Amino acid sequence: QVQLVESGGGLVQPGGSLRLSCAASGGDFSAYTMGWYRQAPGKQRELVATIINPGVTNYADSVKGRFTISRDNAKNTVYLQMNSLKPEDTAVYYCNVAFILRGTPVSGLNYWGQGTQVTVSS
Repeated sequence: QVQLVESGGGLVQPGGSLRLSCAASGGDFSAYTMGWYRQAPGKQRELVATIINPGVTNYADSVKGRFTISRDNAKNTVYLQMNSLKPEDTAVYYCNVAFILRGTPVSGLNYWGQGTQVTVSS
């Protein structure tokens, strides 16, 4: 059974930093795309960043230059380093691990974490 366990969320002041972690268990995810999405109140879930092997990354324009995604395949873990945080970054952040085929997640091989709250406020 696949499980994703997220950690690292919390309350931070504008301009501060947080590091999110997501540990996956129940399989070998080295061939999977790992990523982070977020959902703010009243808004749709949106892509934050993804990483595939060998380290190809993709970021939302709103976080480029501030956030860095990385992964440790030995630990089946994906990280999101968030710097220069803004109030508009406030959201629930979800970890995603998916096997992508021709640009689409394969049904049954697309997993989500439970979400971790990030609040940026003074």
